[in-house]
Amino acid sequence: MRLSGPGRHVVLPSWLAHPLRWQRGPVPWPAVLRGLLSAGPVMAVGLALGWVEFAVLAGFGTLFAGFNDLPGTRRTGAAYIGLPVVVGALGLLVGAATADAATTKWWALPLLFAVGLVSGAVSMVGPVCSRAGMQALCLLVIGSGTPLPGAPWLKALFFLAGAAWLLLLRLVLRPPRPVGGTLAGEWATLAGIFDALAGALDAVGGPGAEAARRRLTAAMDRGDEALRLRRLFRRLARRSTRRDELLLAERFAAATALSEASTALLWEAHPLPPRVGEGPRRLAAALRTGEPPGALPVPDASTPARAAFDRALLHAAVVFARTVPGTTSAEEVAPLPALGTAPLVRRRVLGPAGREYGLRVAVCVTASAAVALALRADYWYWLPLTAAFLVKPDIGPLFSRVVNRFVGTALGVLVFAGLAAALGGGLWWTVVCASVAGALLPFSFRHFGLQTSVVTLMVLAFVWVGGDTQAAADRLLDTAIACAIVVVVGHLPPLTNPTARVAHLMAEALRRTREYLAHVVTAPAGERPEERMVLRRAAYSSLAEARSAAETIAAELPSGRGRHTDWFPVAAASERIVDAATACAIRIEQGAERPSREEGGDVVRALDVLADSLDGRTPATGWPELSGTPACASLADVVTELQRIRVITGGLTVGSRPARTT
Repeated sequence: MRLSGPGRHVVLPSWLAHPLRWQRGPVPWPAVLRGLLSAGPVMAVGLALGWVEFAVLAGFGTLFAGFNDLPGTRRTGAAYIGLPVVVGALGLLVGAATADAATTKWWALPLLFAVGLVSGAVSMVGPVCSRAGMQALCLLVIGSGTPLPGAPWLKALFFLAGAAWLLLLRLVLRPPRPVGGTLAGEWATLAGIFDALAGALDAVGGPGAEAARRRLTAAMDRGDEALRLRRLFRRLARRSTRRDELLLAERFAAATALSEASTALLWEAHPLPPRVGEGPRRLAAALRTGEPPGALPVPDASTPARAAFDRALLHAAVVFARTVPGTTSAEEVAPLPALGTAPLVRRRVLGPAGREYGLRVAVCVTASAAVALALRADYWYWLPLTAAFLVKPDIGPLFSRVVNRFVGTALGVLVFAGLAAALGGGLWWTVVCASVAGALLPFSFRHFGLQTSVVTLMVLAFVWVGGDTQAAADRLLDTAIACAIVVVVGHLPPLTNPTARVAHLMAEALRRTREYLAHVVTAPAGERPEERMVLRRAAYSSLAEARSAAETIAAELPSGRGRHTDWFPVAAASERIVDAATACAIRIEQGAERPSREEGGDVVRALDVLADSLDGRTPATGWPELSGTPACASLADVVTELQRIRVITGGLTVGSRPARTT
């Protein structure tokens, strides 16, 4: 970040600038409305009926469901909200039941350590598992450390009722769509893919080409998720595929083919005339309006990539002109990348990154709970709850999380204390406070400090109703202690290797890249392109996840251990390998000579060596001779990028031994 002053410019280091960053984007008004109608009304119902425990726990249900009320289709919302709250309700049930049966307050420590260990390791699987694991741990803490009357099963039921209320609002309150019916969300997601595709074509040959391709990858990931969840809900309902679902699948397959051809155009790096991007824009407009896309740009077969793109565009025009699907199987016409095989999930959970993160979560939460129990015996949940949120690596660098958490908590405490001093004569003002904070929650995702302030207001409103009227000052002290514990644990060498998580993700991305490249160079002539496109999508998705982890590492507070590796060039080089492999596949389709088995085998073995060394399995030995001029011109770029990755990662310390290149 650059700060300007009179006659001077100051560039802040990334670790210091990150706490000041705000995410940009449109205000999610539907989510704001849902937040306004979620926590406040359920608290009002509980107070009106005299069920204080319902007001508190249903309020927590709306809060934790609100954390996952993210943009997307209705089915995406159901999956992102539903699974974590069900797992969280189980954590609440276990915590409350164990607290009722325990004879000492210290019983919670071994349980928190065990659940924290599992929660942290499972969080490495993916975003939904991360949210589910975190909610299970946090609600175990709330169930254990919040002394509310009632049977444990009833507490879990109250929590689920609050979460179900927000989920119901998500399904009912949605903006009107001009077309699409029950598939309106999926059609909008698909239109976003064509918009991103048009942006990528506009950027070909320019400095923003790689960033545009990453935006296209993110749009395709959202499309994958929307179609996958649609198919899952259809199978659960045990019904056949409808006509509109088949048309959706055909048009998604057309977008996938266009995206592959655009990747080859990005690799060729020849700027394109503006009319090329007009085709995808017209297709996006057709999806939003239900009207025909109209005339598309005139074909131009001047290069293999242009010929492939124009052929894919012609196929898309044919698909968009249909009103009756040309297939009976959505899975066959538009296959999706696998979410993860059993070995992949095992590596993520039981590998070095999963073990390290699980241990870090367990130590931080258990140590915080021990301090909290020593300070107070009743409402001791806040300190370990704060530690659980702070230790999550997918919400930003540690220093940024700590700074924003403390500042946000202080602001929330001050605002709530002011409201309590002015309006503390009853309980109904807490309903208004929770309603306003709930409306601000979707907007607060732009900045972790603001989100912390909003969450603090909501939680203090809940516990005030539950009888903890002295919570405000105690929570600020608890937050400061939790921040100190997480900072200390976060810099202990036995528990924290900053390269482990990103190295593991990069290794997985290189394995997905290896699978794609192996298919490109060994697939027989006349093979169906669907499998190749699925492997390409899987490689790009894995690389996007690794790049996100690299961005977090780059903004961490510098220390003397493992911070010397710049992962961005590794991610960029890996993405260019996939780009080049795509260009190679397109050229082979256009009649170019296929690489020999020796050439293809050498680059595939090189990717295996790099992936295993980054994952800490073996040193980078057995590096093949990558010499000569490959038959496929783009394969020469693959060799160049492999050599670049080898040089960048030379001497990198992963786990307990260096990844040496020999």
